[in-house]
Amino acid sequence: MQQHSRCQKVVSMQLSLLADNRDALSLSFEEGESAFPLQLLLTQPACTPAATTAAAAALAAGVKLLTCHLFEMTLCPARPGPRRRGLRWEKRWVDLRLIPLLHSRLSQYIPGSDACRKNAFQVIAVDGVCSGVIQFPTVEDCLDWLQAIASNISSLTKHNVKKINRNFPVNQQIIYMGWVDEKEQDSVQDRMYSPKFLALRGSSLFKFSAPPVTTWDWTRAEKSFTVYEIMCKILKDNDLLDKRKHCFSVQTESGEDMFFSVELDCELLIWEKAFQMATFLEVERIQCKTYACIMESHLMGLTVDFSMGFVCFDAASKAVLWRYKFSQLKGSSDDGKSKIKFLFQNQDSKSIEAKELEFSNLFAVLHCIHAFFAAKVACLDPMFVESQGNATTTGFPSLSSISCNSQTPKLKYAT
Repeated sequence: MQQHSRCQKVVSMQLSLLADNRDALSLSFEEGESAFPLQLLLTQPACTPAATTAAAAALAAGVKLLTCHLFEMTLCPARPGPRRRGLRWEKRWVDLRLIPLLHSRLSQYIPGSDACRKNAFQVIAVDGVCSGVIQFPTVEDCLDWLQAIASNISSLTKHNVKKINRNFPVNQQIIYMGWVDEKEQDSVQDRMYSPKFLALRGSSLFKFSAPPVTTWDWTRAEKSFTVYEIMCKILKDNDLLDKRKHCFSVQTESGEDMFFSVELDCELLIWEKAFQMATFLEVERIQCKTYACIMESHLMGLTVDFSMGFVCFDAASKAVLWRYKFSQLKGSSDDGKSKIKFLFQNQDSKSIEAKELEFSNLFAVLHCIHAFFAAKVACLDPMFVESQGNATTTGFPSLSSISCNSQTPKLKYAT
């Protein structure tokens, strides 16, 4: 545009409601740095009653599109009148971007880095269409719009998951789908993070480079892991690796650590609850898991059983050598390579009995034991049991039971 040199101004923004009940971000100009005037609209299939604030209305609207409008000046014929002749300047808004929110992702960070933009973010559609960096005058305005857009993306995802789950059996239901940023293992200076799409479905955690659309897409995940053989940890302030907040780690069955970040605290909470739910459901479904091991140079099998606890048997004869309840395990230690030492309390003598076993898949065994313990404890949490009852009533677990407004469960077994 030839008028760019005349637009050396800072955009100031104000939340308002348009007359047609669409949520809008209206802008005015102030002298300052270079910026283009922009209007944001969260549009929906049908109008909804006006809310008191744009953010509140956006949260309630269930909108499907983010519309970016660009302000421009055009020369138009003057309206008829005794003193109006020739041409005049007319202001109007023209569509700059139409961004479908289903499977879109938000980003406050400079791509690939841990540097967070000040009061700004961008929206990237699943097909790569980007809103560009949208700058806000205050933290509150930026957060209002972040939460409003994130909430609508989440609502659309829940609705989409509900439709997809109709075609999957009960043990293959989707519990979670969403974008995260993964920290590169061998990061170069200009690329520390890459966007990834995570999905919890049935017994597995899937990692994609793009959202799965067809059944075939689910077979082409970059990686997949069994949920009860991996460990999730929400990173506290002292555990954070860099300037990124809202982070969690996943330790795989091989002991590899993967680090991820999300944009908002509520998204972190949704992930945590979803992982807990997926792990519990899978433990409840399989009831037991057996691993090959070696004890005193003999090939054995160790079964972790949801009802009975720990059962060790001879691999050849299948004869049971010992068994202990979960409550009898008083401690354990491992060498980080293959050996685990269990300390069980004898029910009769109350003495401590040590059992050392050697595994070829140490971390998978450790995570599995942790998952079974967590599921056992979860059954004692009234809030968790109630949520499970609701999921059972509907026939399958649903993302609709997981929201940013839900109360955090007392049990924290994703540690």
